[in-house]
Amino acid sequence: MDTNTIPRDLVEPSDDDTEFVFFSGKGGVGKSTVSCATATWLADNDYETLLVTTDPAPNLSDIFDQVIGHEVTEIEGIENLSAIEIDPDTAAEEYRQETIEPMRQLLGDDEIETVEEQLNSPCVEEIAAFDNFVDFMDSPEYDVVVFDTAPTGHTIRLMELPSDWNAELEKGGSTCIGPAASMEDKKVQYERAIDTLQDTEQTTFAFVGKPEDSSIDEVERSAGDLAELGIESQLLILNGYLPESVCEDPFFEGKREDEQAVIERAREEFDADATGTYPLQPGEITGLDLLSDVAGVLYDGAEATVDVGSATDIETDQSVDVEALADPASVADRVTPSDDETRYLFFTGKGGVGKSTIAAASATKLAEAGYETLVVTTDPAAHLEDIFGEPVGHDPTSVSQANLDAARIDQEKALEEYRTQVLDHVTEMYEDKEDTEIDVEAAIANVEEELESPCAEEMAALEKFVSYFQQDGYDVVVFDTAPTGHTLRLLELPSDWKGFMDLGSLTKGAAPAKGDQYDEVIETMQDPERSSFAFVMYPEYTPMMEAYRAAEDLNDQVGIETAFVVANYLLPEEYGDNAFFANRRAQQEKYLGEIKDRFETPLMCAPLRRDEPIGLEELSAFGDEITGLSEISKEEVTIQ
Repeated sequence: MDTNTIPRDLVEPSDDDTEFVFFSGKGGVGKSTVSCATATWLADNDYETLLVTTDPAPNLSDIFDQVIGHEVTEIEGIENLSAIEIDPDTAAEEYRQETIEPMRQLLGDDEIETVEEQLNSPCVEEIAAFDNFVDFMDSPEYDVVVFDTAPTGHTIRLMELPSDWNAELEKGGSTCIGPAASMEDKKVQYERAIDTLQDTEQTTFAFVGKPEDSSIDEVERSAGDLAELGIESQLLILNGYLPESVCEDPFFEGKREDEQAVIERAREEFDADATGTYPLQPGEITGLDLLSDVAGVLYDGAEATVDVGSATDIETDQSVDVEALADPASVADRVTPSDDETRYLFFTGKGGVGKSTIAAASATKLAEAGYETLVVTTDPAAHLEDIFGEPVGHDPTSVSQANLDAARIDQEKALEEYRTQVLDHVTEMYEDKEDTEIDVEAAIANVEEELESPCAEEMAALEKFVSYFQQDGYDVVVFDTAPTGHTLRLLELPSDWKGFMDLGSLTKGAAPAKGDQYDEVIETMQDPERSSFAFVMYPEYTPMMEAYRAAEDLNDQVGIETAFVVANYLLPEEYGDNAFFANRRAQQEKYLGEIKDRFETPLMCAPLRRDEPIGLEELSAFGDEITGLSEISKEEVTIQ
């Protein structure tokens, strides 16, 4: 780490070649704000700048107060600045058509249909987004291109498959991102793009996070994934710390002390060349004045302006009644089992929204009510162990609470188990077939290579996840971090694709006996009497929109409806008695109303706490504060 480096050194172009600045981070941490502020600052410093977002919940139009959309648009009032909001669905469809059209004159209808099925892989959506990155990484008319939402390590690893492109192209095999033949024209472009991402002289990779331990853990994990691919994270922006001047009571004074400790930890532990910070504002950051304030703090060393204003600054529907929005009885009904069948309860959401704590508190209250409960996490950070304050292993083990077990899916163990299962099955399929034209050794080598795909990691975790549907003796199984629509769609991929580099060979095709089992699990998840999916978010625009889009995808692609939503980190009424927090509450009320309107499901509300609940006693007390959990009771049913 170069202690003399400051943030502006990392984003300001240094030579005549186009330079690239990528901002990455989970939804709701402020990366769009930081991206817009950075692009505006660069443009104001006479650099011809393009701002690109692939965020599925883009808010550049809101921030700049003008329509932007899927085409490059000049930003009004700022010379040298243009922007584009890439629509992921449109980009994916464009990619599919570009891939299929050249084949229509060469292949028959059946072959075209197979290709179309391949291109329904959820991985294609990631590749389409990367395709757009590649297009804008060849833009000599700009001095600098700022990307809001950078490609993940998951996406970049897809680009490296297969490692032996030529061999795969020659035999016309398949990949999880489409027919290998369709990749031929892209090979050089993708390799050049990855080289550019790895070049610290031309590319800056920045992470944006909140001053919370879970957010820093998430950033460190993502940065580690990129480091393994030769991409260095140079800049860390910690956004949204509490201003000292508004923390006037012990509750918020304590929260601020915790945040400052996290900021200090991040400076010491995260291997960034430079770190910048920006305070929480009383409302959302929109308009050029606030963007200029953000940029001035990050890149010019200015002091932040926190204009507390009055409690009426934020427009909200005054008729919003938070208590009236909540529906405790309906929430309780959706978390408890009916009849004698197991209830599967899924809490999902982006990193940092508190879903592990909500899942643990829910499991604790269910166990207290007399339900035999298992809580399982797929979170790679193993946060559940910290919350319970007890060891949580790869297999279900009891915690110090009657009726309550916990387990953590160890992704490395799950992947090793999955690799062994797939390779054993492929070997068994072909070792006794002397008349086959298939080169068995080559087939196994191809499968081994495909097992390096990040999609194989998802399948391994999902395979272990599926096993919990066969666990006997539980009334409720609570999952912390549910499989996304992306992951579940992997199970629906066709099993009869040609070649061994396709995901069909790694799912139903590799283990046909599992096909019916997968179908039964998905049917169970689609049944609202057996399963409940809950999206956890806090009431702000980006977390709400990302959860809404994920819920729509889950419904459209897999047929799973959202049972209820969780609004977390609601500001307590008894603390923060000033205009700053009055504005923040008004903003939360505004988005609570929007959440209720968009999701049209029962709302579980959870308050912001001074400290995260640790241990069963605190989890139980927190559960009593969460809408619906104190309503849980087990009624003994007598079967006539």
